[in-house]
Amino acid sequence: MIKFNSLLVFGGAILFAFIAGRVAKRLRVPLVIGYVLMGVILGKSFLNIFNPDLVNRMEIVNDLALGIIAFIIGGELNFSRLKRLGRAIFSIAISESLGAFILVSLSTYFFTKDVKISLLLGAVASATAPAATVSVINQYRTKGILTTTILGVVAIDDGIALIIYIFVAGFVSSFLTLSHLHFAKLIFLSLGKILLSLGLGLILGIIISYLGRKVREKKTFFSLTLGVFLLGEGLAISLGLSELLLIMSMAMMMSNLSPHRFVSIMDYFEVVGFPIIAGFFCLAGTRLNINLFTQIGFLAIVYLFARFLGKYLGASLGASLSKAPAVVRRYIGLTLWPQIGVALALAIMVERNFGSLKGGEYLASLAINVLLFTTIITETVGPLATKYALNKAGEIRKFRFKQKGG
Repeated sequence: MIKFNSLLVFGGAILFAFIAGRVAKRLRVPLVIGYVLMGVILGKSFLNIFNPDLVNRMEIVNDLALGIIAFIIGGELNFSRLKRLGRAIFSIAISESLGAFILVSLSTYFFTKDVKISLLLGAVASATAPAATVSVINQYRTKGILTTTILGVVAIDDGIALIIYIFVAGFVSSFLTLSHLHFAKLIFLSLGKILLSLGLGLILGIIISYLGRKVREKKTFFSLTLGVFLLGEGLAISLGLSELLLIMSMAMMMSNLSPHRFVSIMDYFEVVGFPIIAGFFCLAGTRLNINLFTQIGFLAIVYLFARFLGKYLGASLGASLSKAPAVVRRYIGLTLWPQIGVALALAIMVERNFGSLKGGEYLASLAINVLLFTTIITETVGPLATKYALNKAGEIRKFRFKQKGG
């Protein structure tokens, strides 16, 4: 009988994700839906090929995938590009992230009466997945002020979500460990964690950018970057910092100090990262426990609608406060619904941060399952809503083909 090990499980996850991706492509649904659904089929809810004990051994896969996701997000934070997009994007991104966080936290607390669950779900809800939204923009080759604003907002949205999560994690940790830290001290510790994570990431980004000027070959520069990337993420985990925020700030610094060198190695990161992230989403899907649906199904519905409403109202408010054009105020809120990506990364972080604490395993399971239950809807409805908004804004290009002889 074959004895499962980490390499066998991860290799299988990548291959199954590849198959799922091909099917998803034929059905014209987001690839990530295919990866997650394949994981659900392989997991404990159905075939139980990848049982929880096996998946829990794959921590290094989670670390690599989360780091690569953070690196790609950080690379989008190019100051010159963001400056061209205007200040409205910052107002919108902050408002829609906080809108989702506040509305989901309040709504779920009303039904659960558990502040830990409500805060964690609120933090997870604040993130927006850029991939699904950007794919619609690329597919229809849209162009205009709404398109430009969307690209700017999704670039900085996930950074805000990470910061929200760090503050929430501090509060939840205090509840679970019964440490009863003073409110001001919790804020101070969370702020310190954020600043240290950002600071260390910026320093590493400066170091790589400096050394990169002395390295000509792309392969050598990629090897150098990968080494510092792994070192930085490992340091963050060892020091109790936010590895996602550290890696994101490192990539941000690289993309601003050495933009041409940074772009030159992103192809390598995308090639290496694609199968790792696909396998990561597949393994994440195995965590879905279909038996929990009767217990948390209503909570998932509350989460879903509160998040939709929070994103929509928050984005509209941010657009109004920044005096954005009418077309942005009217439609931006419809384009920010997809969630899987950093949201799933945050749910996995809940498992890592609190899984070993009393009551923490339940929190992690609940956060992941609520997210996975709602993902199919957000990743299906989200792109359709984005297409609708861009079409109403008049930014989807219309093509006319001349008939032969016409």
